[in-house]
Order: sequence, then C-alpha cells, then structure tokens
Amino acid sequence: MRVLVTGAKGQLGSDMVRVLEQEGHEVKGCDRGELDIADQGQCEEVIGGFRPEAIIHCAAYTAVDAAEEDVDGAYRVNAAGTRNLAVAAEQAGSKFVYISTDYVFDGQADRPYREYDNTAPQTVYGASKRAGEVLTQSLSSKFFIVRTSWVYGQHGSNFVKTMLKLGAERDTLSVVRDQVGSPTYTVDLARFLLQLIQTEKYGVYHASNAGHCSWHEFAEAIFEEAGLRVDVLPVTTEQFPRPAKRPPYSVMDHTAIRANDLEDLPQWRDGLKRFMTQIR
Repeated sequence: MRVLVTGAKGQLGSDMVRVLEQEGHEVKGCDRGELDIADQGQCEEVIGGFRPEAIIHCAAYTAVDAAEEDVDGAYRVNAAGTRNLAVAAEQAGSKFVYISTDYVFDGQADRPYREYDNTAPQTVYGASKRAGEVLTQSLSSKFFIVRTSWVYGQHGSNFVKTMLKLGAERDTLSVVRDQVGSPTYTVDLARFLLQLIQTEKYGVYHASNAGHCSWHEFAEAIFEEAGLRVDVLPVTTEQFPRPAKRPPYSVMDHTAIRANDLEDLPQWRDGLKRFMTQIR
C-alpha cells in the first residue's frame, strides 16, 4: 500500500512510519518541514503528487495547557489543518485516518465511553480535536476516526519518560490518583492502524491498550518495570491545578473493534513491558 503519514517525526508518526516500512509498504512521512497542513494548496499539491491509498493524520496541536490561551493556534492545526487534508484526501481518492482523543468527552462517565456516546469537550484542545472529527466526517467518504488516550512511545516527551527521569533523581514523587484512563503504547496503536487501513470498515473507533489505571498506578508500574525504588504518593487533581481541565475518567470501550471483528490492542501493562525492553 502507498501511505502518507503526517506528523512523521512525532511520537505516534515516527512509529507509524517504521511499522509501515517493516511490513513492506511504500511510505511518505511528512513532518512540518515537508507539509504545512495549515496550507490548503500545499496539502493538495503533496497529496495529489503522491496519490496515497491511505493518509494517516498523526500531526496535531497537543499542548493541552497552551491551547487554553492559543485558541486560534489549536484550531488552525486541529480543525483547519484536518479539513485541508480531508479535502485533499477526497480529491485523491485516499482513505483518511484522523487520530483523535479521549478529551472529546467530559470525563464524568461511570462506565467506559462507547464510540457513539455524546461528546462534550471541556478544554480548547478537546474542542478543537472534536472540530477535526466533524470536518473529517463531513468531507471524507472513506474515513476512520480513531480516538486514543495517554499515548507514550520512544520518540518525543511523555509521562513514562518523565517518570523515569524523575525516578532516577528522587526517592519520592507525588502523582495524581483521581484521574483514570488507558495508557497506550505507540507501537501497538500503529499496528492497529495498519490493520485498519487495509479494510473498508469505515467509522469511529476507540483504540487504546486494554484495561485501565490511574496515573498513580501507572507511575508505580513504570518504576516496578524499571527496577527503581520510588515512593509514589497519591494526590488529588486539586493539589495539582493546571490551566486545562483534565478528565477524571477517560476509559474508552472498544465496541467498534469488536463489532468489526478486528484484533484489539494488548493489555496496557504488556505494552509497558515491551516499551521498557525497547528503550533499554
């Protein structure tokens, strides 16, 4: 398959390119230098020239706290940029994969969110990503919207890397215990996306590593896997105020994966073990 990946030097994009290449697909990885997604003409020129069978749109404005002040910047990338790609994808006849987020929900559920539950983003970041979903659904006839959560991988900054750095420097750390979600290893997500683009089972999907935990439990698992002796103190969200509101509960049910007979992602602890082996 001929596949174009946006955000190709980012956390998910870099692993996506690698997984595609390992499986023998023809890949064009585009980062900001190769493709400014906010430039509609450039999107049409690059995609029209390569004519990919699928586009996996990993590029995004992900600075959750900064977005609260930089509203236009978040929408320029997550909404207008996604629109530009969706239009160019439709012109080229490409399947279009839009990577979205658990932040499109309000985080108040008492059960895992299903794909067609009502969205209610509580942050600028979440609202801008939801805008990208709406534009994708409106403009692409062959779309996959894939919501994921708590992503970490070998490239870029993430919670696992931060914990390992702090754990090597300190004996005690305070980590929030009242936010619950599903950590997701980029390699596992990339493999799922590869599976998805080889189908015509279009629609909305929730794709995170199976199971769930709190950030506190995640930190304890990280230190256990790394063999670091760190005392992890549980604290509340109120004790760690941030500019953007964090969802207290963002576990997502994988109804669409099961309904479409696709292979689900492994357990989150299994993904963490393999990540730790990779970075060693």
